Amino acid sequence: MTVRIINGDAIDELRKMPDASVHCCVTSPPYWRQRDYGNAAQIGLEKTPEEYVDALVAVFREARRVLVNDGALWLNLGEKWASGGNGGGGSCMSQRRNTSWEHAKLARGWRSPPAGYKDKDLVGAPWMVALALRNDGWYFRQTVIWNKTRAGEPPRLDRPSTSHEYLFLLTVGPDSKVRNPGEPWFYQTVWNVVVEQAESDHPATMSKEIARRCVVCSTAPGDVVLDPFGGAGTTGLVADRLQRDAILIELNPEYAAMAEKRIHADGPLFSQVTA
Repeated sequence: MTVRIINGDAIDELRKMPDASVHCCVTSPPYWRQRDYGNAAQIGLEKTPEEYVDALVAVFREARRVLVNDGALWLNLGEKWASGGNGGGGSCMSQRRNTSWEHAKLARGWRSPPAGYKDKDLVGAPWMVALALRNDGWYFRQTVIWNKTRAGEPPRLDRPSTSHEYLFLLTVGPDSKVRNPGEPWFYQTVWNVVVEQAESDHPATMSKEIARRCVVCSTAPGDVVLDPFGGAGTTGLVADRLQRDAILIELNPEYAAMAEKRIHADGPLFSQVTA
């Protein structure tokens, strides 16, 4: 199968793609104020959640155009707080050699809540994005809770630690295909998937099992899967394993190269990876 990796801005590259040319979009965009990837064109460092939402709506408007009429979007997003730790990292991140907050923590006002939000408010950014996409024309079909089975942050004294993320299913039309893979998890809206050990230096690699379930649900062998925020290439790797073609768009050239190397190494005799 063929995995095409495009190094460029998501919305710019999507605009170059023809209408109705892919069957499914599986992606996990940068979360609001989660990390600084060191590129001025990146999404995620907007001053307000509203600006972040607008940026993602614009990208996924183009993604909807390139999807076939019965195409689907699986969107993985995590929650953030208005302040209280944003732009941090500290010794924990240093020990993990994670430098993805180095620029953000120096940004003026990064730790302060935006206008209209209180200190430590839960923003609701994933839901803001999902509802805005519905208002922009997507069909908002379902919410899946990704239960990671354990918290991904230290214990908190003022709130429970987060152990889940959201996975939204949106479709181009009311009759979009959602295939039944015949697996028990398909009939549930809570998916228990343990966080996998990192396979690359990318600070936020998408879960292969989450991507697999999405691809299996909404495509058939030979279909084309799109990820406009390709990162370390998980969507492409999974699509290739499942006999689907894939198109990945990634802004950071280092991550695009990382994805190419990772996917080729996973199936060197069978994968055709182009960049």
